[in-house]
Amino acid sequence: MTDNVENIILEHLRAIRSDVGNIRADVAEIKLRLGSIEMSVGNIHTDIAILHGRADRLDARIERIEKRLELVSA
Repeated sequence: MTDNVENIILEHLRAIRSDVGNIRADVAEIKLRLGSIEMSVGNIHTDIAILHGRADRLDARIERIEKRLELVSA
């Protein structure tokens, strides 16, 4: 009877070890995917900042053109 109980316990421990291994692999994959998403979001923020800078420069150029052509009051 004691051998049977020990075998059942060992069987459960092996199953738990297998499940934990699978969970570790899943977590590692999730970390990789999350890192990729974070990099993408960071790149998007950088792109937006670049576009804002370009828009600001264009706005300044348009203002200078309007002043030169006397389209607006200085």
